[in-house]
Amino acid sequence: MDKIKVLFVCVHNSARSQMAEAFLKKHGGDKFEVTSAGIEPGTLNAIVVEVMKEIGIDISNNKTKSVFDFYKNGSFFNYVITVCDESQSETCPIFPGVVKQIHWSFADPSSFKDNLEEKKAKTRIVRDEIESKIKQWIKEINI
Repeated sequence: MDKIKVLFVCVHNSARSQMAEAFLKKHGGDKFEVTSAGIEPGTLNAIVVEVMKEIGIDISNNKTKSVFDFYKNGSFFNYVITVCDESQSETCPIFPGVVKQIHWSFADPSSFKDNLEEKKAKTRIVRDEIESKIKQWIKEINI
C-alpha cells in the first residue's frame, strides 16, 4: 500500500506545522509520508522545541521549509492541512492533484505576549490540541 502523503502548512513553519508533523509521524506509524512547510519560513520556535521535548519528542534538528518550494517542485500530496488562522490559510497555494485540502485553526505560539512561563503554558495547550486533532483525524480517515 502506498503511503498517504500529507503536508502541514502554517505561516513560518516554526511551531504548529512542526508539531503536527511530529504527531502524525508518532501516531500514524508507517502509513504516512509527512512533512511541513511555511508560507514565510522562519526560525524554529524554541519554546515549541522545549514543550515537545517534555513529552519525549525532539524536533530541535528540524529545519523550516517553504511551501512554495514544494509547489514549484510539483510535489504531490493526498492532504494539505493548514494549521494557521483563516486569514493566513488563504495565502496557501493550491496544490495540483491534492485529494483534499483541510484547515484546522490553532493559536500561534509566536503571538503569545506573556512572560516565559505563561508562554510555555499556552504553548502546551496548543501542543495538546494539535495532538488530539491528529489522533481524531487518523480515526476519521480509517487508517
